[in-house]
Amino acid sequence: MTVCRIFAPILQVKFYKVGSKNKLKRFRENETFDNVFQPTREELVEDAFELKGHWNEKVFKNNNPLVLELGCGKGEYSVGLAQKFPNKNFIGIDIKGARFWRGAKTAVEDGIPNVAFLRTQIELIQHAFAEAEVDEIWITFPDPQIKYKRTKHRMTNTHFLQKYKSILKPDGIMNLKTDSEFMHGYTLGLLHGEGHEVLYANHDVYKQEGSPEEVTEIQTFYESQYLVKGKAITYIRFKIK
Repeated sequence: MTVCRIFAPILQVKFYKVGSKNKLKRFRENETFDNVFQPTREELVEDAFELKGHWNEKVFKNNNPLVLELGCGKGEYSVGLAQKFPNKNFIGIDIKGARFWRGAKTAVEDGIPNVAFLRTQIELIQHAFAEAEVDEIWITFPDPQIKYKRTKHRMTNTHFLQKYKSILKPDGIMNLKTDSEFMHGYTLGLLHGEGHEVLYANHDVYKQEGSPEEVTEIQTFYESQYLVKGKAITYIRFKIK
């Protein structure tokens, strides 16, 4: 597998697809990486996960701001953010370890010390991090879960927002970057309706000026494909009240 990056003007981390026959190999290799953590569900729900409340101390060995990417997929955005912000610590979180294997391996190969990966379900997030342990959360290109019967799994619904609030610091920041106008509109409406603080919202970050650099200067491979097709990329930055 090759990893191609373009640093100017866009940091574009291209993680190409590998055949499913290599999944077991990736799982085994994940177990050898110092930057991958895979607690069992029992460890988390029984409050026996030793890194809860101690991520900076035990993993990153510093007191820098702690930033999460939820549903990180192949880990492209986590790696890109870590490269752009060396004075912050990043953790990509996904239940599919065979996906974030690429990001973890890239971080090991390129010697990127400020990014790690956690294999768990997002609904268990409050069991993996302590109250007020996290400074910032990114949700990048989540499944919009358009079907009504799956609304409970939408990553910006009220239930999930309260989980995020429980681990964020009082002034913690949330970021949603998506190609789904539906997800953007749903989230924006919910935020306004529940009285949360919307700091910035943009329906097309690449066509309108003023977008934060980390939104436009880091692209995933699939994001670049969306742009080629003329699909707008939306972004919301907010605080949970």
